[in-house]
Amino acid sequence: MTSTAPAGAVFLSILPLLAEAVSGQRRRAFIGVQRHLSSAPRRTGAAHQHETLPIARHRYVARDTVSIFLIAASGSVGRRAFVKNRFNLVHIAVAVLVTAAAMLLLGNLSAGEKKIDTRVESLYGVTDPQYLRSMGVLLGPTIIEGNTVKHLENGAEIFPAMLEAIRSARETITFETYIYWSGDIGKQFAEALRERAQVGVKVHVLLDWIGSAKMDEALLEEMRKGGVEVERYHKPHWLNLTRMNNRTHRKLLIVDGQVGFTGGVGIADQWDGNAQDKEHWRDSHFMVRGPAVSEFQAVFLDNWIKATGRVLHSGDYFPKIDNAGKMPAQMFSSSPTGGSESMHLMYLLSIASARQSILLSSSYFVPDDLAINALVEAAKRGVKIRIITPGEDIDASVVRHASRARWGELLEAGIVIAEYQPTMFHCKIMIVDGFMVSTGSTNFDNRSFRLNDEANLNVYDAGFAAEMTREFEQDFAKTRAITIEQWRNRPWKEKVIEHASSLLGKQL
Repeated sequence: MTSTAPAGAVFLSILPLLAEAVSGQRRRAFIGVQRHLSSAPRRTGAAHQHETLPIARHRYVARDTVSIFLIAASGSVGRRAFVKNRFNLVHIAVAVLVTAAAMLLLGNLSAGEKKIDTRVESLYGVTDPQYLRSMGVLLGPTIIEGNTVKHLENGAEIFPAMLEAIRSARETITFETYIYWSGDIGKQFAEALRERAQVGVKVHVLLDWIGSAKMDEALLEEMRKGGVEVERYHKPHWLNLTRMNNRTHRKLLIVDGQVGFTGGVGIADQWDGNAQDKEHWRDSHFMVRGPAVSEFQAVFLDNWIKATGRVLHSGDYFPKIDNAGKMPAQMFSSSPTGGSESMHLMYLLSIASARQSILLSSSYFVPDDLAINALVEAAKRGVKIRIITPGEDIDASVVRHASRARWGELLEAGIVIAEYQPTMFHCKIMIVDGFMVSTGSTNFDNRSFRLNDEANLNVYDAGFAAEMTREFEQDFAKTRAITIEQWRNRPWKEKVIEHASSLLGKQL
């Protein structure tokens, strides 16, 4: 239950009295509200005896705010009470604004669902059939065989493949992304999408409102005028103000329901090129063909329905898909509006099932206590763990500070943590026991696990895992490992900044 539920219950309980006030029975309403709300227990023993503290707190807020409202609206009774209580219009405005701000803040900071609070036991390995049953039945969608997955390294490979797929579309294009900024890459995508829409292809684009804030409105209008249906996810509106902290971080492109793309890349010039300098980032993206693409489309449709209320369900969006390879795969998703813990649990279960190795590439690595414990327990079982994170070249320094504050137990357990040196490292890939690969939009932090809408492609194939292990080794060769001695002996000013940043961990 969210933190706003008690306030809602109190509000509903006084609705009849508010109705009396509006209908003219102001004196009766005023007396009724005062009696009703003054019965709320104080913050002493009574509050704990009769109600939980949050409910009592909301009653205090409701009592003060509603009383002020009725005083202002209740004629001569109101005027006498107004003088008696020494209120004025400034007090009224402040009380209302503070109450509204507090409710919005609580609504946005709440994760919305009960969090996992116990460790996941290590009962089987990732190659065990029971692990696959847990991943495909307990946690996620069906694991579907018959797919081929192609790794695309950096913008030099990623953007041409995505644009070629868009330009080849005949029926439909569905596209959801967090980052879409103005620039050369943004223009190329806008022109390609608009051109397809003008020849009759149904094009649907879902952009996160915050992630696309740096996008030129003229670019949006160009697409709309060309026939592209563009929606902004969680654009500020009084109906969704409590969801402003929930963003879609998913990165999905599906063309004709037959080919899908996912990974870490954003639509911006920073991802172009080949990570050749500090202005061009290192990232990976993946192109998928085969029956699993239908799950890509289903995940896109999840947020499209939330944003528009419309269901796209014809054969143009969900065609019959023939096998394109032999890889078993699934498109795993999570959202605070339903299943916010699914992604977190998927990572914890995979770590608990590791028997040999865990290779983790994480652009934003801020593990919570459960994740730290799971990694430490795996290391104690003899699992070799290596983690690549960004170095000093990072777009959010507070994340790096918060991350480094939590490395102590991991380094003491023998886990290797290394910082990528050439440029910003934006990859999000986990490889377990040379068999399971998970990649997509999810970062190893609380924001991805509990606050954002995320989507990850899970592939269960030793050959693909071997390919991604080679990519990991190439990246690892460009890192600088941090020893436990270096971590312990870092300057005290760094420690202070890091621990202060770590306090924000639940929002990072």
